[in-house]
Amino acid sequence: MGLAAGGGGAGPWLFVAGFGILALGLVAAAGAQGLQRAAAGVAGYAGPSPYLVFAAAFLGSLFIVNVVAVVLDAAGVRISDQAGVLISSLISGLVSVGLIGLLVVGPGALRWHDLGFRRPRPGEGSLLEDVAWGAALAIPAILAAAFLAALLIAVLGTAPEPTLPPTRDPFGATLNLLAAVAVAPFWEELFFRGFATTAWARTAGPRAAIVRAGLFFALVHVITVLGSDFSTGLRVALIAFAIRIPVGLLLGWVFLRRRTLAAPIALHAVYNGIPLVLFLVASSRVATG
Repeated sequence: MGLAAGGGGAGPWLFVAGFGILALGLVAAAGAQGLQRAAAGVAGYAGPSPYLVFAAAFLGSLFIVNVVAVVLDAAGVRISDQAGVLISSLISGLVSVGLIGLLVVGPGALRWHDLGFRRPRPGEGSLLEDVAWGAALAIPAILAAAFLAALLIAVLGTAPEPTLPPTRDPFGATLNLLAAVAVAPFWEELFFRGFATTAWARTAGPRAAIVRAGLFFALVHVITVLGSDFSTGLRVALIAFAIRIPVGLLLGWVFLRRRTLAAPIALHAVYNGIPLVLFLVASSRVATG
């Protein structure tokens, strides 16, 4: 109804309300599923499916982001693309963490400790060692992604657009870094490794959990991929999906190996940060001659 109403009048508000209604329905479905599994005494993990929780979080985030966008537009406030990405990432993180707390931790399906919020026990090393593990493993992950990207771009004849809006403005670049290195790695690792990998490891085993969460992680990152036509969009999506599989699998492995979120967050942050910093350095050199 919102789309049919067009851009004026109540159209935008109806469109936004649709996301909110869908999100509430999915939250209710996830809660009901968790209660049903707990009542049935499901072994290992008796909580809602990570797929269902993600769908609720995704639509809930879209709802809030669109509400903010409509309000800002009505108030005549304009923000940069970089600020928009950072705000969207913050909202996605808050909604995801909130739903994990409400639907998973609250009913007792998992504890925050199980999700990786813990210090290593004696004999397991230290948090600093976890961070070092993650940072070091980011290098082979970047190389694997670069090799796959070059190969697939050559075969398919197209290339994905940058994930973050490019900019040479120092403030905009700082916002991009915050979104890619600080905000996204934290909540994405909490969701895909701390929650999804832990849940699936308890029901399907660690290897299946690593593969399932890694593929899910890669698939989620192509949901919003667009192209000038269907063929281009499909090829771009295939490349974007494939190049994230190695890092997705590696993130799952290092999480189950170290059992804290520090290692995958560090890996994810460095994996996102190094290409971004290199791009900014290259852009500054071009700009200054």
